[in-house]
Amino acid sequence: MTSTPDASEGSLDRLLVAMRPRLHRYCARMVGSVIDGEDVLQDALIKAVEAFASAGRIDNPAGWLFRIAHNTALDFLRRRSRLASFQSGEEVEMIADPTDAIWSRQVASTSLRTFMRLPVAQRSSVILADVLGCSLAEVCEVMDCSLPAAKAALHRGRTRLRELADEADDAPGPKMSEADRDRLSAYVAHFNARDFDAIRAMIADDVRLELVSKTRMQGKAEVSRYFGNYAGVADWHLVPGLVEGRPAILVFDPGEPGERAKYFMLLDWSADKVTTIRDFRHAAYVIDGADYVI
Repeated sequence: MTSTPDASEGSLDRLLVAMRPRLHRYCARMVGSVIDGEDVLQDALIKAVEAFASAGRIDNPAGWLFRIAHNTALDFLRRRSRLASFQSGEEVEMIADPTDAIWSRQVASTSLRTFMRLPVAQRSSVILADVLGCSLAEVCEVMDCSLPAAKAALHRGRTRLRELADEADDAPGPKMSEADRDRLSAYVAHFNARDFDAIRAMIADDVRLELVSKTRMQGKAEVSRYFGNYAGVADWHLVPGLVEGRPAILVFDPGEPGERAKYFMLLDWSADKVTTIRDFRHAAYVIDGADYVI
């Protein structure tokens, strides 16, 4: 975990902006979803802002934020009823496996679905140590556990990940319904043609927009102005697809052919009208590690 200067009232916002991508990387892998990970992150940031005034001196602001994100992720998992028990590891003296650059790259590219197959303590320790580069002391601080427990969890997590890497992924591929494909394709075709009047005709009167990490808008008149911002730039080309099995719009940069999607959008519909738009243009970090297909 890189060193971060002490937070103060004036620097808190800058700290949250700077830490947001790394916090999301942790949350997404803890809960197994880049989309849910952003929801967890937003909850964690709200908690951090609320707790800051009474927190006193914060000697390690980055560690403080990761601890809040860690606890918020655990709360989310409990609510989702996927957390049977929190295993903190045995109190044994164990030297954590040495790691290297090749292993770190392999772990960083591990699918979120695979991370979810690890017990929570193992998952957390591997993400912190091998994905985010935290020291064992920092792992202990975030997880609120002893050094032997952190070493045990990290050792077991690394061992299990190596086992999982050798297993075939037989999960069925995601599919999009014909109705979702038709309406998503129509939305994308109008957007790429810059026919924003046709797009406005597709949105509901009470449509809600979240421009993630930027702003929120409500109602057709207000949301209609959002499309004008896209009319003024040329760094996008939309493609229908699936993100984590959900119908989504993948956004590519025409100036970077062959590159991965830059970010994505999610739409919700009711009676063939768009009721919500969630656009990750200003939160491109969310697509890191996402399972998506065109």
